[in-house]
Amino acid sequence: MTNPYGDIELTPRGMRALAHPTRLAILSRLQRHGPSTATALSAEVGATPSVTSWHLRHLAEHGLVRDAEVGSDGRQRWWEASGPGFRFTPTDDAGGDAAMLLSRVLFDQARDLPDRWAREAEPLLEDEWRRSAGLSNTTVVVTADELAGIEAAIEEVLAPYVRGGAGSAHGPEAGARAVRLLRYVLPEAPKPTGEPA
Repeated sequence: MTNPYGDIELTPRGMRALAHPTRLAILSRLQRHGPSTATALSAEVGATPSVTSWHLRHLAEHGLVRDAEVGSDGRQRWWEASGPGFRFTPTDDAGGDAAMLLSRVLFDQARDLPDRWAREAEPLLEDEWRRSAGLSNTTVVVTADELAGIEAAIEEVLAPYVRGGAGSAHGPEAGARAVRLLRYVLPEAPKPTGEPA
């Protein structure tokens, strides 16, 4: 599958490194809000500055974060995400185990997002934004190759908006705002032999 977003491609070791709630929270904050310091991040992720700094160095070892080029007095180290996102594809048994571990942490961290949005953001939305917001739950019957094609087509549609970021033509002056698209792709397990389809 192609990588139209410019995401970081995780190795199995990288998947295991990121499958830690604090590291995932740190990376998510950097991706969504831009460069920060360990001290500023620590309050957001519920860890001490020294623990946050240790996790940042661990993420850097796997190419997920890097030093940020920001104007500072040099007394604090600034970090930024190395890419807009990350992706992982298991290629063997070790990669499959690492991918399942990371998937579980991702699901855990995303679990409360819809409830929080409905409680905090939805009541404040204007009608023009509310019309396109909410949950879509569609079941399709496809082969694995067809599903990969659907995912690739969705990514191609979204890629210009993901890559554009805050500096694109869709800036605040154009009335644009951040929109989180949660897309759960949940193939059903194979049916036991002899069970009707």
